[in-house]
Amino acid sequence: MTPSVGTEFLSELVGTAILILLGGGVVATAILTRSKGLGGGWLLITVGWGLAVFAGVSVSYASGAHLNPAVTVGLLVAGKFTQGIGVALLYIIAQLLGAMIGAFLVWLTFKKHFDEETESGTILGVFSTGPEIRSYGWNLVTEIVGTFVLVFTVIAFTNGKTPAELGAIPVAFIVVAIGASLGGPTGYAINPARDLGPRIVHAVLPIPHKGTSDWSYAWVPIVGPLVGGALAGALSYPLLPILAG
Repeated sequence: MTPSVGTEFLSELVGTAILILLGGGVVATAILTRSKGLGGGWLLITVGWGLAVFAGVSVSYASGAHLNPAVTVGLLVAGKFTQGIGVALLYIIAQLLGAMIGAFLVWLTFKKHFDEETESGTILGVFSTGPEIRSYGWNLVTEIVGTFVLVFTVIAFTNGKTPAELGAIPVAFIVVAIGASLGGPTGYAINPARDLGPRIVHAVLPIPHKGTSDWSYAWVPIVGPLVGGALAGALSYPLLPILAG
């Protein structure tokens, strides 16, 4: 039975909330000063995000487990999302709200650690991404490339099906691979909702010493992934039949 639009909305919201709760949680574990996992390093973070994707996809089969506006846009451009632009926009709204809920839950879980953290950059780093070398044009390129790999690979693996039909484990592996290989320059948002939702939550929460939310950079992890996802969707139609032989 085809799920209702309301069920799909809830699926995207809950799945993205789980994704951000576990993804943001592993960052908090690895970088907050009083955390038992302090110093866990980049590999812990990349594996943690991969497992977060596994969990998020696992609970959101009803909607196809996009969990990412770039994936939704890529499938729409590729002609693989047939429910139309209106439903696609509902997916994106659900993803953004889910990301905000997940970020809020991260704050609740680590509340006392946030209260004792004095480095504003560390606090913001739990919620959103930022470049190691700030160069907006090149940062944009990094996000486009990383997201292209994500969406193009998902479309290739699924032959146009949804991430949920592909299965949670392969999608998780893709995310770990991107983080390990391409995540160094910008922290690999590769998902506009993943960055924007938590950044909004960072801006409104009463966290001591949090500093600014770095809105001057915030457009990069929104525009880059959307462009990368759209390019992957557009190029999948001519390239994948050739590559498949």
